Amino acid sequence: MTGHRLPTGGLIDRTRPLGFRFDGRSMRGYAGDTLASALLASGTRLVGRSFKYHRPRGLFAAGPDEPNALVEIGTGPRRDPNTKATLVELYEGLEATSQNRWPSLGFDLMAVNGLFSKLFVAGFYYKTFKWPSAFWEKLYEPAIRRAAGLGRLSGEPDPDAYETATAHADLLVVGAGPAGLMAALAAGRAGARVILAESGPRLGGALLEETGPVGGRAAVEVAAALEAELASLPNVRILRRTTVFGAYDGGAFGALEKVSDHLAAPPPGAPRQRAWTLRAKRAVIAAGATERPIVLPGNDLPGVMLAGAIRTYALRHAAAAGRAVTLFTAHDAGWRAARDLAAAGVEVKAVIDPRPSVAAVLRQGVEAWGIGALAGSRVRRALGRGRIEAIEVERDGGGTTVVPTDALGLSGGWQPNIQLGTHLGHRPVWSEEHAAFLAGDLPPGLRMAGAAAGARTLAAALDGGARAGTEAAADLGFAATLPELPKTEDEPAALAAFWHVAADGKAFVDLQHDVTADDVALAAREGYVSVEHLKRYTTLGMATDQGRTANLNGLAILAGLTGRSIPETGITTWRPPVEPVAIAALAGPHRGKDFRPTRLLPTHPVSVELGAEMVEIGPWLRPAWFPRPGEADWLASVIREVTAVRTAAGVTDMSTLGKIEVFGADAALFLSRLHANSVMKLAVGRCTYGLMLREDGFVLDDGTIARIGPEHFVMTCSTAHAAKVWEHVEFCRQVLWPELDVAVQSVSEQWAQLALAGPRSREILARVADPGTDVSNEALPFAGFRPATVLTGVPARLFRLSFSGERAYEIAVPARQGAALMRAILAAGRDVGIVPYGLESVGAMRIEKGHPAGGELNGQTTAHMLNLGGFAERTHDCVGRVLANRPALKDPARGRLVGLKPVDRAARVRAGAHLVPAAGPVGAETDQGWVTSAHYSPTLGHWIALGILAHGDTRHGEVVRAADPLRGSEIAVEVVAPCFVDPEGSRARG
Repeated sequence: MTGHRLPTGGLIDRTRPLGFRFDGRSMRGYAGDTLASALLASGTRLVGRSFKYHRPRGLFAAGPDEPNALVEIGTGPRRDPNTKATLVELYEGLEATSQNRWPSLGFDLMAVNGLFSKLFVAGFYYKTFKWPSAFWEKLYEPAIRRAAGLGRLSGEPDPDAYETATAHADLLVVGAGPAGLMAALAAGRAGARVILAESGPRLGGALLEETGPVGGRAAVEVAAALEAELASLPNVRILRRTTVFGAYDGGAFGALEKVSDHLAAPPPGAPRQRAWTLRAKRAVIAAGATERPIVLPGNDLPGVMLAGAIRTYALRHAAAAGRAVTLFTAHDAGWRAARDLAAAGVEVKAVIDPRPSVAAVLRQGVEAWGIGALAGSRVRRALGRGRIEAIEVERDGGGTTVVPTDALGLSGGWQPNIQLGTHLGHRPVWSEEHAAFLAGDLPPGLRMAGAAAGARTLAAALDGGARAGTEAAADLGFAATLPELPKTEDEPAALAAFWHVAADGKAFVDLQHDVTADDVALAAREGYVSVEHLKRYTTLGMATDQGRTANLNGLAILAGLTGRSIPETGITTWRPPVEPVAIAALAGPHRGKDFRPTRLLPTHPVSVELGAEMVEIGPWLRPAWFPRPGEADWLASVIREVTAVRTAAGVTDMSTLGKIEVFGADAALFLSRLHANSVMKLAVGRCTYGLMLREDGFVLDDGTIARIGPEHFVMTCSTAHAAKVWEHVEFCRQVLWPELDVAVQSVSEQWAQLALAGPRSREILARVADPGTDVSNEALPFAGFRPATVLTGVPARLFRLSFSGERAYEIAVPARQGAALMRAILAAGRDVGIVPYGLESVGAMRIEKGHPAGGELNGQTTAHMLNLGGFAERTHDCVGRVLANRPALKDPARGRLVGLKPVDRAARVRAGAHLVPAAGPVGAETDQGWVTSAHYSPTLGHWIALGILAHGDTRHGEVVRAADPLRGSEIAVEVVAPCFVDPEGSRARG
């Protein structure tokens, strides 16, 4: 044996050696190894440090239940922290680094925490960080933040791709061990569509470690034959390296496929991981069981492991846990493990069992290999410094002895992996026979099989899986027959409920979070006797392994301390995911620009041609301003654009507005219920302002409503709230008023909508409209609508609406014609000085006119605050009407919309500043409102702003201060009416 690598056996490929590095040391393993097995075979004992005390920790398990061996995998942007070494498939060039230590794994200065372990007991953080309160911000919080977490993110963009996918099946089988293989085979042979999901790279589960014959053949050969038949069935889909992590309503299951994690980098075009939504009419959960350790002093020393893990490493990976292994078990499987280990070439010194007697065949089986059999005895503690060196054994009849050993396997029993059966709210039930929780009532269509159902022998697992698959297929109408089962001998499977050895010394229940049996006892003394309270007070089961090897022991110890049975004590609630899932996998391809694709205006090509400065507004890329040569900055461009609109004409793209068409006999009634102002009397060919309230009475959004025909309307809403308003409209139609004869359709992307504004806008519109289109004030008055054609036959909608305060028209054409219309308008108005204008100019002109928009419609304002209380006080029924008229929402002290001018006209007003009295301190007690929007006014020649001010409608002419402590600004501002330009509105109506 080289190092701890056994000379023969295992499922590794010794013809394919693989080089890897751990903490900078070069090592070698084989194809088929995990990082954990390769480390074990190399003789590496120390692999990590515990979270709280930074105690040295070695490998403990061989699968997803590993609490200790958390490492960082990879380097640079592919560095992946908090990865369980037991689940990492070895590959050439793998780089692994230990974590949660400084400066090194062998010499960790944070281990000094162990000296203060009497202070860092359960709940110490609740008691310590309460007093003195002044320490929280300066000392406690920074220290906690520095200590939080284990591994490190790279801080660089993830270079890999991720996918999401959906698959449908008649039957989903979770787990490809003996039970899962038989369930999939039974249903697959019957013709059902089957998905078989296995978390590992190889099918077979316990068959890959079975040493006895199965059906007259080696168990590994049986597994390969079953896999080959399943792969040959066209109706069976096998998903390897796929963990089903959650069960959801409607037969939906979440699963994570690790497509390329076993490679140094994904092949070109391949994802690293794929998140599956699996929808199945029936499901068989054959997810196996988790071995439970025995809690005893010294059980966290490197070299103390689960007995089943020691067996797995030897039989699958030809890696010995030590040169002299001892097993401490309370059930028959531990004795078989000792026999199998000895047969594989591992020296086993003794099997220690607290039960007074075991089956003779088990005792004879271990004694035949020269292994000591100590029934009626128990291990009192593990001894050693930095690693296990010996154990103290209390023999049957009294007296103790010290047994040298460099590996101790613990096994107190098995907890079936029933989590997927509880995710929909179904509670597990306690089984005295199994000394474990089993699935109780299961969701419709879901079955447990194999070890997950409590099977303790291979024969029982094979039979249970075959029956579950046959019954599931028969439920679905397939002619399913029970397949012939491979013959195997059942061996003894008795067990005793043995949880804890009470002796002096730290006995750890949760290894990763350093929760001891004493912590559980302290929680019980302090009244935390609910398992949910115990979990949160001690952090038991809250580590990355979610307490797989800790929870059952913890609640058993709590039950003993409180004089209750385990079922009376209860169990914490299991929630998805069963295994950690990377957020990147859930996001799939939806990140960066694929998460929020840039949406381009129909006129985007024209903006690019004109050299516009673009800005991202939500998902849209919009022109902010159109610079010209000689203009020093953005403000110079905006002044030119606004001046042109006010004196001649300008055009801008407003296609980002939400646009919703409403049809039906009840369309007018529907819109009246949606808006604070009724549209029942709105004439065909007319437009009106629309104010929408939320159900709580606050303003949701505003926009316009145009009546296209007797039963046909178009409503618009703001760019920022377009999606939210659409959801609101659909909710009202489907849920609140399904009886109304109305249909709605979002057409935001179907229409390009250009705003043509300015004193010369009418004559420009006449030039682009097809001959015969009357756009006079009589034919198309303010707030009017009419259909038309433009650009020689292109259908258009003409709305006489103004957001700038000037005479203006909004021209809607099919989106693909938007750029052509923009070019035509600019060409038609070249002789009168038309300009394209951007978002900054739109904002400047709307503030000059006092129109509320994003800064005012922020979800915290009411109709009364916006000086629109008359809408809220109308009598027709609408969403939010009653709550909008609550006294507190109408109270002028809550604030009213006002205009603000700096007393020093050269000063700049900033949005977000607080409004306080002209004299006195600046603070929360003097705060009377805030500045909602601000901009330089090209028309007035100085900065102006809109704001919400307490009793603002009666304070015009008063001077207050706009205080902005964050940016170090404080200026005097005059309170004025919110409309700065043309308050009579004569320009828009001209």
